[in-house]
Amino acid sequence: MGILNQKKTKVSDQIPTASMADIAFLLLIFFLVTTVFPKDRGLAVVLPEPGQETEVSPKNILHIMVRTDGIVDLRRGESTSIQQVRANDLEAIWRHEVTANPNLIAAVRTHPDAPHRFMIDVLDALQLAGAERISLQMLEEF
Repeated sequence: MGILNQKKTKVSDQIPTASMADIAFLLLIFFLVTTVFPKDRGLAVVLPEPGQETEVSPKNILHIMVRTDGIVDLRRGESTSIQQVRANDLEAIWRHEVTANPNLIAAVRTHPDAPHRFMIDVLDALQLAGAERISLQMLEEF
């Protein structure tokens, strides 16, 4: 009897990683191509033409001053009395005020140290109330 040639097969205990980079790049390209980026939604702002100034009667202005703690100070027209409210109360206040004076303009001023979200809360409340004339102003003194 002859000697049988028997080949011993050895099972590899390693994972083949030669094509891993190709698969990773294909997945990356797939996700980059199929991703849909949302469009920015925000307030539509109509800016005045350069040099265009309009005189506004002080009685047609609702002064809204956003403080650093999120409290909003309201002052109506030329009045010196200040009412303190929360931003989410502005919607009802604006609706009431604009029915009494349809020419009302919201003059929003924010304290420089106030978090940005407080101003956004005020603008959101005004937008929900249907305010179309909003003036964003720099706060000179508080």
